Amino acid sequence: MSGINKVILVGHLGKDPEYRHLEDGVAVASFPLATSEIVLKDGKRTELTEWHNIVLWRGLADIAQQMLTKGKLVYIEGKLKTRSFESREGVKKFTTEIVAENFKLLGRKTDFTSIEAFEPTKG
Repeated sequence: MSGINKVILVGHLGKDPEYRHLEDGVAVASFPLATSEIVLKDGKRTELTEWHNIVLWRGLADIAQQMLTKGKLVYIEGKLKTRSFESREGVKKFTTEIVAENFKLLGRKTDFTSIEAFEPTKG
């Protein structure tokens, strides 16, 4: 039996997606996603925030670049991927990312449409 590598996150974008095209023209978008939970610590409610590096490829990156902005609440489905790279100083480093396979914007309709569209016309 093969293993399962599945991640589901709901959180807020920490910044606008960084969008670029690689040399072969493939689109890639990346951004940090914050997930938070409330825990009791020393009898007090404390919010703990975890940051996740999200990467989207090709058409999904194009859609993310158009729809996602800092602060938006989003549902992400994907898988964990660890990769290595060499720093400028020549040191081998590792990073773990969530490679998104799907995402969905969450929240109220007004989160996606300008406020002006909901203001009644005057006069």
